[in-house]
Amino acid sequence: MRQAVLSAALITAALPAQAQIRNAPAPRALEFAAYIFAASNVCGYRIGSDQFEGLLAKQNVRIADVQPRGPFGNRVQTMFTLMSNQMQQNRDQACLAVAGEYGPEGTVARNVLLPAGQDAGAPATPAEPAKPAESAKP
Repeated sequence: MRQAVLSAALITAALPAQAQIRNAPAPRALEFAAYIFAASNVCGYRIGSDQFEGLLAKQNVRIADVQPRGPFGNRVQTMFTLMSNQMQQNRDQACLAVAGEYGPEGTVARNVLLPAGQDAGAPATPAEPAKPAESAKP
């Protein structure tokens, strides 16, 4: 009888742990969140909340899950630190790459990362082309 009670107690105690593991986001979702946070930090981009939440939702993750106080915030924070340090080493190239993937004209998803001065709800406006300098006439 004693073994049956002990076995039942162990099984009951293990159920919440299994449920938490089963419901954990995929590692790729956590990496994606850390990548976007690192790009925002290093390059000064603003995060387009609706687009970011939409991409996380496709991976069955909520933004509250990956924020610092969320249940997976510590894992994201660790990856964020490593990614930020790596991006900082080649800042210019990293910022161009991430803007090409998730910026206003992104190839992976658009408007996840926005230029610092742009409102998250406003449509992206392309930069004006550079005007040629006038040459001095003799």
